[in-house]
Amino acid sequence: MDARETVESMLRPDLRGRTAYGAPQLDVPVALNTNENSYPVPDDVVASITRAVEEAARGLNRYPDREFTRLREALAGYLARAGAPIAPEQVWAGNGSNEVLLHLLQAFGGPGRTALGFTPAYSMHPIITTTTGTRWVDGARGVDGPGAFDLTAASAVAQVREHRPDVVFLCSPNNPTGTALGLDVVEAVHDAGEALVVVDEAYAEFARPGTPSALTLLAGRPRLVVTRTMSKAFALAGGRLGYLAADPAVADALRLVRMPYHLSTPTQAVALAALSHADRMLDTVDVVKDQRDRIVGGLAALGLHPVPSDANFVLFGGLEDSRSTWQDLLDRGVLVRDVGIPHYLRVTAGTPEETTAFLDALSALVTSTAGAAS
Repeated sequence: MDARETVESMLRPDLRGRTAYGAPQLDVPVALNTNENSYPVPDDVVASITRAVEEAARGLNRYPDREFTRLREALAGYLARAGAPIAPEQVWAGNGSNEVLLHLLQAFGGPGRTALGFTPAYSMHPIITTTTGTRWVDGARGVDGPGAFDLTAASAVAQVREHRPDVVFLCSPNNPTGTALGLDVVEAVHDAGEALVVVDEAYAEFARPGTPSALTLLAGRPRLVVTRTMSKAFALAGGRLGYLAADPAVADALRLVRMPYHLSTPTQAVALAALSHADRMLDTVDVVKDQRDRIVGGLAALGLHPVPSDANFVLFGGLEDSRSTWQDLLDRGVLVRDVGIPHYLRVTAGTPEETTAFLDALSALVTSTAGAAS
């Protein structure tokens, strides 16, 4: 028995044969596959971050603030922009939103418990669920007709009542479809059972005008959690800072499962500096939204089927062979995401130049395919 077989035999049975999460990290001219913000951190914010980290470095002989007090205050102030007052004690943070989700499942999931999500959705939800020994249930979205990939309150409630989960995941806007949820769906799911309801709002800042946030529903609902990230709109994917807002009792519960001093002093310093320049960091949001809408229009003009998006990406269908289209685009220097849905691919909205490169490459493919068919 070789080393790999030896390790496999010792691995937890429910993890054997599984594939680790990972989007391709390839050196290409146009990388539009991981929903990153294509715009670099502005120079003045870089300078502020550098000063903050330099000052923090002098105290690295001490453990970081275990309660990340100043960061919680800053995150609460930022979230209050959504129209609902958020207190610092309602806020929790981790090294990216994935760690926040892990904390939630460690505290409220586990052996003998079930988590329900409505797929296609964020692929890390079932992965994180499984790593905590929680049973995962694939719920269903609509997949046909003009409301393709929509999730209705009636459908979601029926599935909650059928499976009686301990944790329910809702995404708004949803990844990979880009579709946002009405608050009626969130309320209905919350009221349909006794589960912890987690609304993943990683892309909330990119939503179209009038799209509400589940943050406005938190008051009086101790089983409701809203997660956010600084990776997308804040262009801070490398900073690894995710967070949530919930009843203070939820944050207290998460202290039972977090590792001691889980947010390093430099991580807290970087996030605080970025939040102190929130308006500056969000300058590119409208530009990205413009490119998203441009992509939707361009794809439709090519005869493809883009899904209306409230995120910084577009899922589009109408492809005869999505895998070969993905490879053909890559051969032209454009990397998009194959999310495993037949006949669909997902593309991130980047800079105007990146949008042009993507649409030109796809147009050339469509034209050549049409010519070959004739």
